[in-house]
Amino acid sequence: MSSQLPLALFVGIPNPVLSPDEIALFRETNPLGLFVGRRNQREPEQVKALIESFREAVGRADAPVFTDQEGGRVQHLDAGPWPLFRSFGEFARLARHDLELARKALRLSSRAMGTMMTELGLSSGCSPVLDLVFDTTSDVIGARSFGADPELVTLLGREVIDGLLETGNMPVMKHIPGHGRATLDSHKERPVVDASKETLLATDFRPFIDLKDTPWAMVAHVVYSAYDKEQPASVSPVMLDVIRKDLGYDGVLISDCIFMNSLTGTMPERVAQVLDAGFDIALHSHGDLADSEAAAKASRPLTADAARRIAAANARLGSLKVDVKAVHAEVEDMFAGALVS
Repeated sequence: MSSQLPLALFVGIPNPVLSPDEIALFRETNPLGLFVGRRNQREPEQVKALIESFREAVGRADAPVFTDQEGGRVQHLDAGPWPLFRSFGEFARLARHDLELARKALRLSSRAMGTMMTELGLSSGCSPVLDLVFDTTSDVIGARSFGADPELVTLLGREVIDGLLETGNMPVMKHIPGHGRATLDSHKERPVVDASKETLLATDFRPFIDLKDTPWAMVAHVVYSAYDKEQPASVSPVMLDVIRKDLGYDGVLISDCIFMNSLTGTMPERVAQVLDAGFDIALHSHGDLADSEAAAKASRPLTADAARRIAAANARLGSLKVDVKAVHAEVEDMFAGALVS
């Protein structure tokens, strides 16, 4: 393995185990992290073995391994013996009934989810979603959001962030600076948001400003025409400047998955676009061996600033462990007691 900093890249794999060729590639190229999805996660011992084999390949016991685990329809730990967690939209509904009960339930749920992931070796579930949701919002967000009120999104988002941190699991707020006004699904096409700077700063951007101490953030593939009429935020130097200066965010910035069709160009070109714009890490979350090899060639080592941000983030991780099933059941009892399904 090279002695230089890891590549500013997360890679994905197609199967639940690493092939000998994948192990050799990761040993040679040293990508920062691995992203695993449903296709990679079958049962606890298999997940632990997969993560261990990746970390052994890159020679870093703390190499980050991320998944998507928000709750609701976005939870990639849903094929094995793991409890299913409620969506953020359901916690928002409980909050409209009883705000303090909802905050308590969400903190407990986040501790249970964080403990579950940390025990498997997963570093993060790429959560919470801080996007606002409006009548015109693409269904890609929908019940993944806490709603349209920036203050409520901030209050509930804080419970997720702190609950995950307590259990040693990295919160990643998304999709900075806000996907909610996008009427199109950025997985399929390029959304353009035409709201004014004043509107965005007062609404969509607000939760990300209020929660700017969150260690990591995932950048939206959305065009904000008031700032940059051409490029989605994730490949826009202009939007990097907005996030760093106007929003005051100095945490780790990782792109949303570069396979999404809001971006253009080959996958290696997209890796380069993200890094050329000044973002810390490109997320290449799918693909086979050839895809990963091409992405690695297009990548480059982490910058010193990115490495500093990652180290600062890791220093904030706690060590709390809870009884996952018992705490999950306690949260379900809270919903039942409030007569909110």
